[in-house]
Amino acid sequence: MASMAQAIRMALHYGEKNLGLEHIFGEDVGPPLGGAFTVTQGLTKSWNSPLDERGIVGAATGLAYANVRCVAEIQFCDYIYNTIDLLKLAGMSCWATNGDWPVPMTIMTIVGAGIRGSIYHSHSFDATATHIPGFKIVMPSNSLDAYGLMLACLKEQNPTMYLAPKALLRVESDEQIPGEPDLSPEGRKKLKEMIDAPLGDRSKWTPKWPNLTDYTVEIGKGKIVREGEHVTVVTYGRHVLIARDVADQLRGEGIHVEVIDMRTLWPYDWNMISSSIRKTKRVIFVNEDTEVTNFGEHLLRRTIEEHFYELHARPRLLAGAFVPGIGLADHLETASVPQASDIYNACKEILNEQA
Repeated sequence: MASMAQAIRMALHYGEKNLGLEHIFGEDVGPPLGGAFTVTQGLTKSWNSPLDERGIVGAATGLAYANVRCVAEIQFCDYIYNTIDLLKLAGMSCWATNGDWPVPMTIMTIVGAGIRGSIYHSHSFDATATHIPGFKIVMPSNSLDAYGLMLACLKEQNPTMYLAPKALLRVESDEQIPGEPDLSPEGRKKLKEMIDAPLGDRSKWTPKWPNLTDYTVEIGKGKIVREGEHVTVVTYGRHVLIARDVADQLRGEGIHVEVIDMRTLWPYDWNMISSSIRKTKRVIFVNEDTEVTNFGEHLLRRTIEEHFYELHARPRLLAGAFVPGIGLADHLETASVPQASDIYNACKEILNEQA
């Protein structure tokens, strides 16, 4: 019943108590706010950094070089682009030293559209992130995976990047995080009272954490959200929920769509994707980053190289429009990133095509 924001917060608490997490920092990450999305409320290792993304990434890298585990948050991924050279250095170090210099840091940033954030708070970062070798990159689509993927990052000796879809941070899960209260209205209220800071004066507030236990989602393992034999939809982040709902709608029309949640962008579960493509003979890749040099283009290229003679239709990519930003108006955001209707129409179209 926890929201994704609560799940990440509980994972960070578990990390600071059990996994040697020593520093959690970024803009407004410490008290009294506890993060722009409340992801870091009540954590004992959290502190506020200056408004300086290069300083945040540089500090995280320095701590990691000293083998001090840390999580550094970039409040919105729109502001991470001026740190690319520093991320590149961090990504090279563990590999270049053959593991002699572990880099136990996690860069957490909030990504994607869906909250009408306009041009400065709606970007995606997944394609750019996958252009920086050395990082392991995850993006959850639900609260349980948000918890498990964070724990996986906190156990890594390689640098990790945790991309949290902002449109899902308030979405509650129907799967229970080990240790959280029961999945019921009463359980939801109890969890909120335990770990959500009150409005107003928080100077005397302290959280009462659930008895959390280990639940780790292995990096590099995808998940089949819906099984089907007619077409495969491969996606991640908030579009998993959208694709799942489209699959449920199409099932009522006799069309069975297999929906794969990648969960990890690097390394990714090609075995799962490849097996599904062999089964359905049709595949659509969906994400909201801009379509030019999109990560889905890499997956589409690999699909053609390895499955060309098995496909019954051209593979498709549904991605964000190649525009400099996403407008504030509802119709502009809707036109900029794939919607449920786009996935629905693409599934119908690809089924009507015969290669």
